[in-house]
Amino acid sequence: MDEKAKKLNISFAKRYAEEKILAQALNYLEGNPEKNIPRLTKLLEKMTSVPLHRQFIANIRTFYEENDAIKTYLNGFFTDIDKDVRNKIVIDFVINSLIFSPERRRQVQDDGHIHVPYTILIDPTSACNLKCTGCWAGEYTKHDQLEPELFNRILAEAKELGIYAVVVSGGEPFVYPYLLDIAEQNNDMIFMIYTNGTRIDEKTADRMKVLGNISPAISLEGWETETDARRGKGTFKKIIAAMKLLRERGLLFGASVTATRNNVEELTSDQFIDFLVEQGAKYMWLFHYVPIGRQPNTELMLLPEQRASLAKRSAYIRLHKPLPVMDFWNDGAYTDGCIAGGKCYFHINARGDVEPCAFVHFAVDNIREKSLKEVLKNPLFTAYQKAQPFSKNMLCPCPIIDEPDALRQIVKETGAHPTHEGADTVLNGEIAGFLDERSANWKKVADPLWDSRVR
Repeated sequence: MDEKAKKLNISFAKRYAEEKILAQALNYLEGNPEKNIPRLTKLLEKMTSVPLHRQFIANIRTFYEENDAIKTYLNGFFTDIDKDVRNKIVIDFVINSLIFSPERRRQVQDDGHIHVPYTILIDPTSACNLKCTGCWAGEYTKHDQLEPELFNRILAEAKELGIYAVVVSGGEPFVYPYLLDIAEQNNDMIFMIYTNGTRIDEKTADRMKVLGNISPAISLEGWETETDARRGKGTFKKIIAAMKLLRERGLLFGASVTATRNNVEELTSDQFIDFLVEQGAKYMWLFHYVPIGRQPNTELMLLPEQRASLAKRSAYIRLHKPLPVMDFWNDGAYTDGCIAGGKCYFHINARGDVEPCAFVHFAVDNIREKSLKEVLKNPLFTAYQKAQPFSKNMLCPCPIIDEPDALRQIVKETGAHPTHEGADTVLNGEIAGFLDERSANWKKVADPLWDSRVR
């Protein structure tokens, strides 16, 4: 048998095995969750080739069997999520993105000597129907837009590299007229969409239910007073209405919050977390305010003692509430520091500029001029990955607010240019000076806290 025939036989056998495994996995999504969730985790543990993923799946099973909050949370996928949507999530996210993606990404890395991240953050448009105070994307050129052909080209190239999970932001993604069509055309991918929620109506919610591969993460600042103060009067009520539409259709959605020195206690209070659970949210992304974008205000940044308290509070919520909280800046221990610069993800803005991070607005390449594989080799990403982790203390993962000298050095070394006016204020001037001082003060708190963890 020649080499080509062997490869065809191996490919056929592998695909047959994958389909059998998938059918078994979907069977475990029916019936009794307390019996089938442990079964499903054991199956997924056998399927994945990544040791870290196997350990993570095994930990989920242990927590499910021993922790009431986590058991309630996972059981909710059986009782709260529509059956077809649940099956689609398992196929696109768990199977395609978590189980089969690592092998393909590893193959590309070995063949092309490049690092392929797990996901991409893409802004299809910079247009937005709101004008939120302090928006991180507020200084990008208005009304930039990725043509649908370009968006689809990026996604096709992503799948060739083994990337099947995509994060979408903006601007407001639901202002982009091609969003749902593109999700339909790429129905083997999962899309998590950061949105203000105000453009989600019954028609949009119905279409998302049919597609099954979209999970909105809706932004809010706390209760009505705080949310409307930043996002405009009446926004909170529109958000609650959108959550109701999603909940009624059994769709998977979450919340996205930005912690400031003024609202951090409210956002992580029992009352607010319980409220999100009641609304149907299944996860919460917790961002720390970073002084970039529209009218950056360093006075909104968390105080060092608040950040230390938040690190403990986020861990508490994960163990005691049926709502996973992902606290980017305080969870560096789980990701070996910063995840940006193509390590785990990178950012393509609506003009096509390829940036290391949603908050680091510098670039050396534009996706309109190069392929996805080519931009992954760019010197900005190479320098980023060479410097990661930026600190041995994983509570100080960020080159903007924790290790600002690292970002200055990378930008200088690579000749990266700011992607909008004012982006370089984090490198020099008054804001940069404040970040130097704040990062030094944070280390005084963070170093003893980290030392106590690693002993």
